[in-house]
Amino acid sequence: MNSFVPASSQRVQGHTPIAIRQRNRRQMLERLREYEDAHPAEISERIAQLEREWDIERVLEANAASVALIGLTLGATVNRRWFVLPAVVAGFLLQHAVQGWCPPLPLFRRLGVRTAGEIHREIVALKAMRGDFAKGARTAELAARNSRLH
Repeated sequence: MNSFVPASSQRVQGHTPIAIRQRNRRQMLERLREYEDAHPAEISERIAQLEREWDIERVLEANAASVALIGLTLGATVNRRWFVLPAVVAGFLLQHAVQGWCPPLPLFRRLGVRTAGEIHREIVALKAMRGDFAKGARTAELAARNSRLH
């Protein structure tokens, strides 16, 4: 594929400034350090929290659906011109599906909404700390270091 259509796993990362990606990684490492000496039950609770965390795709989908429904409602009850809003939102969703970028993306990333991959890396690091894997991964730092910063 060419650069116009990035790989699905790289779509959002490629449109996220390096400073935000570094901030997310630094925050993840800080959270992991808090669990270095934690009881396995505490780590399990954090993993459960992470599994409930909304990733950027889910946030964008919910945002788009909400704005589209508002536009449809306003178009049907207030003024037909509001019907343009769902059309614009659909265009943004298509752009995001193809390129991995849409206008709300930078805002949500700055607000700290993470990709599924970023959330998954924290889960894997916590599982390594809990001892779910081979003894080779002794610390969260090692598990986190294995994840590439895209």
